[in-house]
Amino acid sequence: MAKKTVASLQTGGGKEHTKVIKMVKTEKGSYTFKEEVVHNDRIKDWFDKN
Repeated sequence: MAKKTVASLQTGGGKEHTKVIKMVKTEKGSYTFKEEVVHNDRIKDWFDKN
């Protein structure tokens, strides 16, 4: 996935996207990380949704 993401960001549209990472607590009490490349206009919505 990393290679695909980097290749798509180098085509010129990379400034419009941001990689977001959110730490989420599981039912067992441990933490996992959710990460995704999101358009800058939708960052707040992504954090509210996830």
